[in-house]
Amino acid sequence: MRAVLLLAGGAVAGGAAWWLAGSDELGTRDGPAPLHAACGPTPFESPYPGMVFVPAASFAMGSDSTFPEEGPVSQRSIAGFWMDRTEVTNAQFAEFVTATGYRTLAERGVRLAPALDSPVAAGSAVFRPQHEGSRVPGLESWWTFVPGASWREPEGPGSSLDGREQQPVVHVAFEDAAAYAEWAGRSLPREEQFELAAQTSARRNASGEHAANTWQGRFPVQNDPVDGYSGAAPVACYEPNALGLYDMIGNVWEWTASAYYPRHDFAGKAEYPDGFDPNQPGEPVAVLKGGSYLCAPEYCMRYRPQARIGQSRGLGASHVGFRTVLNL
Repeated sequence: MRAVLLLAGGAVAGGAAWWLAGSDELGTRDGPAPLHAACGPTPFESPYPGMVFVPAASFAMGSDSTFPEEGPVSQRSIAGFWMDRTEVTNAQFAEFVTATGYRTLAERGVRLAPALDSPVAAGSAVFRPQHEGSRVPGLESWWTFVPGASWREPEGPGSSLDGREQQPVVHVAFEDAAAYAEWAGRSLPREEQFELAAQTSARRNASGEHAANTWQGRFPVQNDPVDGYSGAAPVACYEPNALGLYDMIGNVWEWTASAYYPRHDFAGKAEYPDGFDPNQPGEPVAVLKGGSYLCAPEYCMRYRPQARIGQSRGLGASHVGFRTVLNL
């Protein structure tokens, strides 16, 4: 599938959708602060290695108090399922690519404009805020389409995965995540599964300590890594939630199998089976959940279980990854 190069405004921390202008300049990312002596999941016995069971439950899905797309609240009942304890890592995705020869959409090329005959270019969206002094420019200047950026070269040509093997794989479009899940004998989680599994996840724990990788400082020009990381962190650097799941909020946004609509009770679902986002008309859109390291209290606030945004299925970004589930 060739996709229009469109990045949902919510995925870049809120607002409208924007076309991304081409550039061959690379983004930058600071390294981790020495707050986490070691990362990685604690030992956990499971018949499905790397997964934890999420018991069947009924819960109130959504929120009527924050963003309109999160409502209305409705009661959902979900059968139990198994879920990856962490986001899929670069090392895990590399195993998939080695075994199958798969090439991601960013490596094959995406359309740069809505017209079907528009140019196609290999690359992906990289967060690279541009600013002058204290002036904070608009959303359109925060993201750049970087030719050659992909899961292998996250900031573009010349960057690499050295030292990032245990970070979440990024720059994966919906079809890339789905292909990995199928190879692994699993699927992407539905939105309601993700939200149920994230119910006990929070930005801070009961002691007020950072329990998720989010933005601290003046967004988007200053990120103070007081939680340990100013960019994506290796998986499982922060404490797990009550189910033993890591990074269900913060770190990177995660694909779900659910089509996106601007409300849970959107009346036009039958008319738009591939989703509908008024900011991305004509694009198949899926729900992203969980927020990312770019979510700041004064801007995004989508590091909550109920938070959701729509993302074009045909475009990955430097803060979008995924995990898988097993439905028995």
